[in-house]
Amino acid sequence: MRHGKDYRKLGRTSSHRKALLKNLSIALIEHGKIETSVFKAKELQSYIERLITTARVGDFNSHRAVFALLQHKAATKKLITEIAPKYKERNGGYTRIQRTRIRRGDASVMAIIELV
Repeated sequence: MRHGKDYRKLGRTSSHRKALLKNLSIALIEHGKIETSVFKAKELQSYIERLITTARVGDFNSHRAVFALLQHKAATKKLITEIAPKYKERNGGYTRIQRTRIRRGDASVMAIIELV
């Protein structure tokens, strides 16, 4: 049973999983929506929503906290200056996941995750 399990391991080591979520979140910030597998999208959703909540404050400390997780200057700047202020009055639910298709190679369910 999955009692007490906080996250999906996605078949990767912890460092690989951390790099995967970081790269997916950078792509989502830059493009607004991306297509990935459903399980990666669900993990990315919790990761990016924590980032946006931190970025909503908009001060120097939140800027440093977001950059420490993303390590990408352009994505951090866009998140702090453009994306996060749009969600100032919203209490969570910054992303939407829509299932799209079944991938032909391995029959994995694909989904689009986008910023609302």
